[in-house]
Amino acid sequence: MKVILADNVDNLGLKGDVVTVADGYARNYLVPKGLALAASRGSLRQAEHMRRAREEAERKARDEAAAKVAILGSSPVYISARAGEGGRLYGSVTKSDIARAVTDQLEESIDRHSVRLDDPIRSLGTHAVEVHLHEDVNALVTVEVVAHEEDE
Repeated sequence: MKVILADNVDNLGLKGDVVTVADGYARNYLVPKGLALAASRGSLRQAEHMRRAREEAERKARDEAAAKVAILGSSPVYISARAGEGGRLYGSVTKSDIARAVTDQLEESIDRHSVRLDDPIRSLGTHAVEVHLHEDVNALVTVEVVAHEEDE
């Protein structure tokens, strides 16, 4: 049976795709849950409209992410942390710290989950951190960890 997906379905397709599935799967699961519509001439036009809208939204998101790359790579982000001898930090600089610093200093909002950092930063110096903005777009942010100046 041919159906038009009304929503993204794992292992099947994206919203607006026309797919062929077993009759029972369509009748008993996809259509009752509102995940798909039975394919007809009118619904095929609607599917084409949904597909174009999805592609336009995807293009817009990719363009916005590409614009963010230039901003994020333009200047380094400075993070102040308490350090001991040899440049070793008492704590660590985490994904949340980096996301907050980017938001404060570069005025560009990023989610902490999009920061790609295997291990927290535990030393002073310059570190290159990758930020995942879109499935096709990644940015490289330069993070400079400097010693915290204490007032005495």
